[in-house]
Amino acid sequence: MKYKKLEQTWRWYGPNDPVSLQDVKQAGATGIVTALHHIPHGEIWPLEDIQERKKLIEASGLTWSVVESVPVHEAIKTRRADADLYIENYKTSLRNLSKCGIKVVCYNFMPVLDWTRTQLDLAMKDGSKALYFNWIDLAIFDLYILKRADAEADYSQSILQRAIDKYSKLTAQDLDDLRINVLMGIPNEKEIELETLRNSINEYKAIGTQGLKENLKYFLSSIAGVCTEEGIKMTIHPDDPPYPILGLPRIASTIEDFEYIINEVNQEFNGVCFCTGSLGAGMKNNALEIFEAVKKRVYFAHLRNVTKDEDGSFYEADHLGGDVNMYEIMKAISEENAQRDTSIPFRPDHGHQMLDDLAKQTNPGYSAIGRLRGLAELRGLEIGVTGNY
Repeated sequence: MKYKKLEQTWRWYGPNDPVSLQDVKQAGATGIVTALHHIPHGEIWPLEDIQERKKLIEASGLTWSVVESVPVHEAIKTRRADADLYIENYKTSLRNLSKCGIKVVCYNFMPVLDWTRTQLDLAMKDGSKALYFNWIDLAIFDLYILKRADAEADYSQSILQRAIDKYSKLTAQDLDDLRINVLMGIPNEKEIELETLRNSINEYKAIGTQGLKENLKYFLSSIAGVCTEEGIKMTIHPDDPPYPILGLPRIASTIEDFEYIINEVNQEFNGVCFCTGSLGAGMKNNALEIFEAVKKRVYFAHLRNVTKDEDGSFYEADHLGGDVNMYEIMKAISEENAQRDTSIPFRPDHGHQMLDDLAKQTNPGYSAIGRLRGLAELRGLEIGVTGNY
């Protein structure tokens, strides 16, 4: 069978990104994954701003392929009294993106934090640095920095004891670094405040897992008409990490979660961003099994790898290393891509800080050279499994 190739894309944080569009072009990607980070969450993305960003990308010979992300405001996730106002703003932003020909939108429905790591510079054996999620460090944050009520109940006795032992040896600077890392949220955006997090935890405790599921269903049902009219594909990103943390619920972590999301709003626009790293971090998840279950709704893919320990802590491994069988994943995605009229966009997600980038200030996980290596490896793997040069 002759396979058409997947679309190779690259996440770019806009004009202030230390990785330039020319760098992206030299990496071999053709599509850009970006967002208007200067627009506050919940506000309408002006048509003029979208056009300006698109023009900048296209002037470099690249294409704006995917929006990542149009953030879902906390008022929508919690379905506060003003949720419908923010949903209307969201629908207007989608219409404006559609007017510019941008039809694939990535988003998440994670409470408060878009992703969580406890360390941003874990040293690898080769001297490069990786992102790391460690349950012991999270417990230290939860117990001694956040000081969440009844937090002890969420951790095993083994992790609690090791957290107590480690905490006794940490300096004030160590604790401040941990606080900053956990509260970082997403690159290019400010860390949230501890008090904001405490208030949100209480709010989500009242909502619960089922309530959050219902709020996602309400959001998707509310934007369904606009998405269908405009031909927009929404792709929900898995929870990262795919566990309840800090007392916050998770609803996009398992195969059952994604089947629920697709079946409850069973319309073509309602899709999945298939992230091998987020899903691969789940101790009970089989990323390939999840892909097979949802593949007809996969409109975007993040390809990265993780290595887990017996506690479920994980670090971000080489793209072709780690616990996720990237060969089988690439084979399955390529086979699905062959059935499509348009290619599935993917990007090398995250990457080790390495070589010259070790001396540079970069967005965590988004330095140039580590992703360049990842994209090259994934590109070669695609050719290997398809024979399509």
